[in-house]
Amino acid sequence: MTTSAALTEHHAIKAWAEARHARPALVKGTGNTSDAGRIRLDFPGYSGGDLLEEISWEQWFARFEENNLALVVQDATTDAQRSNFSLLVGRDRQPSEQPVGSC
Repeated sequence: MTTSAALTEHHAIKAWAEARHARPALVKGTGNTSDAGRIRLDFPGYSGGDLLEEISWEQWFARFEENNLALVVQDATTDAQRSNFSLLVGRDRQPSEQPVGSC
């Protein structure tokens, strides 16, 4: 069984992402002058890369805080491999340590 953790501290999120070579990104075509759009983490080599535009960590964290988000992450898969599983959720919906199914 694997567990998930909800991260809100910027340095912890950045360290988790960079250990997996993920970069902060914005979903192209989202947002407008009053809305910065949807943020994601871009993991090189995974599908969807053409739909994402790299942004700075500063921009990513500004959007993260504006929307009161948490990043739910999984460190390892059930077979002890490094996991890239992540999910942005509202902080009011973040889980405490919970089992995560296979991804």
